Amino acid sequence: MAVTPDKNAEKYDRMAEAFQLQAKDPASIRRRVEALEMLLERSITIPGTKQSIGLDAIVGLIPVIGDFITAAMGAYIVWEAKNLGMPKWQRWRMMGHIAIDTALGAVPAVGDAFDFFYKSNSKNVKIIKKYLDKHHPHTRIIDQAPNAPATVEPINRRIDHRL
Repeated sequence: MAVTPDKNAEKYDRMAEAFQLQAKDPASIRRRVEALEMLLERSITIPGTKQSIGLDAIVGLIPVIGDFITAAMGAYIVWEAKNLGMPKWQRWRMMGHIAIDTALGAVPAVGDAFDFFYKSNSKNVKIIKKYLDKHHPHTRIIDQAPNAPATVEPINRRIDHRL
């Protein structure tokens, strides 16, 4: 019987590795906030749909306390933004995303549905990535498409030299 590797095992290994690194360099911070965002917003895909959810939506189902727990986890992303030296106005914008998510998520039933669609942590990580790409371009990561081959054919083989 062949053992098939879990599709998410590699993803979770990268998350664990990212949280073990507590360095203050921009590349380490980028890995940590991306891993936390993935855990909070996109760690589970709903079967039969392309919609993904994470701990933010799941823990948010716990009345009141769940929303404050996820707000605290989201605040960690803002704290990492402070460690990067991001301007206050960007951090206030990020806190606004968390405040909207927490306030509307605390409303019974409607707030739970809101948590499935409003991804404050994804918005905040997008702000951090934009800042890092501008001020620390060496931290950029080129993502591979999910179905792309692992190796790429050298470009000189694809060019017809008979012209």
